Amino acid sequence: MSGAAQRVDDEPAFVLHTYPYRETSLIVEALSANHGRVALIARGAKRPRSEMRGTLQAFQPLALSWMGARELKNLTRADWRGGMALPAGNSLLCAFYLNELLLKLVPREDPHPALYADYVGALAELTMGGEQAPLLRRFELSLLAALGYALNLTHDAATGAPIDVKARYHFTVERGALKLPGRTDARGLTVHGATLIALASSHYPDVATANEAKRMMREVLDHHLEARRIFSRRIVQDLQALEGQEET
Repeated sequence: MSGAAQRVDDEPAFVLHTYPYRETSLIVEALSANHGRVALIARGAKRPRSEMRGTLQAFQPLALSWMGARELKNLTRADWRGGMALPAGNSLLCAFYLNELLLKLVPREDPHPALYADYVGALAELTMGGEQAPLLRRFELSLLAALGYALNLTHDAATGAPIDVKARYHFTVERGALKLPGRTDARGLTVHGATLIALASSHYPDVATANEAKRMMREVLDHHLEARRIFSRRIVQDLQALEGQEET
């Protein structure tokens, strides 16, 4: 993106990912409070004496300053704002999953203040040991809504009738939930009404409902991701398989 030079000072932000740029610099992908996802060149950040070297870490609240007219801007300052512990263990893997979703689904320089607040809240819950699966489902739904892909989880897409918790539904990304008559099978994604209500309320009465909600959201997200893979998802699956746990 080109145009008038932009200068932003002390913008609340989180680092989503960094990767090397030339010999001594980094490209920083960050989620900012008021400017959305931004790409910044941190010049000299790989040098041992760089002030930014130890600051540009994921999951830590930062104040970033940058300037430039193109999509890839120059990071001029990065300050640690503190006040948040790092997630650990499985919570850390879940946090990496959130970052991957943001990197692969949120366009650059598309402001989403509410999504930023949801991200901060999700990180805080993870650091406090909050239940992971409901937290991830809430964030997935808020992310889709922010991008204009909000899911109708409470009413039949064809009739407008409230979802019946005892019925089964065929769910499509394009239309929503369509009630299946009797025991009729349907191709594609089928879910119980109880699962749709659980997603809408963020309350999962049993493991089966939580697992079906996870599978449904995976298919919905994969539709929007197209051919892009979420690598942290596989790491979580492998780790939990080793520990004999249910997937998040």
